Amino acid sequence: MEMAVIIAVLFFIFGTAGYMAIEGWGVLDSAYMTAITLSTVGFLEVHDLSDGGRLFTIFLIFTGVGYFLYLGGVFISSVVDGEIKSMLGRKRLDNKIKKMNDHYIVCGYGRIGRVLCKFVGEDTQDIVVVEQSEELKDVLEKDKIHYIIGDAGNEEVLEKAGIKRAKALVAVLATDTANVFLVLTARQLNPDIYIMARASSPMVGKKLYVAGANQVESPYDIGGVSMGLKLLRPTVSNFLNTALSRQSDAIQIEEAFVPEISDYAGKPLKDSGIRQNYNLIIIAIKEKSGHMEFAPHFETIIHPRDTLIVMGKTADLKAFRRALGNI
Repeated sequence: MEMAVIIAVLFFIFGTAGYMAIEGWGVLDSAYMTAITLSTVGFLEVHDLSDGGRLFTIFLIFTGVGYFLYLGGVFISSVVDGEIKSMLGRKRLDNKIKKMNDHYIVCGYGRIGRVLCKFVGEDTQDIVVVEQSEELKDVLEKDKIHYIIGDAGNEEVLEKAGIKRAKALVAVLATDTANVFLVLTARQLNPDIYIMARASSPMVGKKLYVAGANQVESPYDIGGVSMGLKLLRPTVSNFLNTALSRQSDAIQIEEAFVPEISDYAGKPLKDSGIRQNYNLIIIAIKEKSGHMEFAPHFETIIHPRDTLIVMGKTADLKAFRRALGNI
């Protein structure tokens, strides 16, 4: 683009200098004649032209005007091509979203939504963000997130995001009112979807549960507890941050679901070989009823549809989850 401007300026200087040399005009008259010639506005000539001036004008028209017409065509072509590429890109993105199943829908891409997507994105790319602000479109594309620009409270937008096929929906919109309405709408569209919502106060949290949320979280409460833990139990806080942040391969805490058909189902922990074969520690077992048994005894039986909370190295955790069919 800079080169095109430089060439245009050179044409103008060349035309001005040409009229000054051939016709002997002043700078202003020569510049004016060059301007009306290159712009093809059709005004009268400044002075009568000599034969040399006419030949120079013809040359200037064929070269300079031709260049500007070509430049205009290139500009229009680039705009049209950009629009076509944008439309095709949006079409491809919509097709990818249509093919998604058991994916996560995150409504709102503010500070909390973006951090959440980054964390979940370390495990899966099956994330669809619904964001109303057009200004965040470039940020979403930069983060390589599947997205839909629209009102998350609109049923058509949620259906376009695949809410009836989704595994979970997270409501982290800017206001509590918007989150309550979103949860209510999402629950009506998919009675079985898992819904997590953000609340700014306990009173709003109650309304979100009534609207259909499975889990309600307050960033302010979580932040306060985290700060208190770092203040009173700094070593414990550092350990949990390391184990849950996925920034270190040395130690991680993961959950592993035991399917109905599994070699581990029906076995006591001592005979499962989890410790011996994968070097993992079983921290807790969540039964399908929802009951959580912490520090389970070695005689504890692993039942189908139990969820094991295990701790160990990243590679060992992946190998164990692969053996269970979780990956």
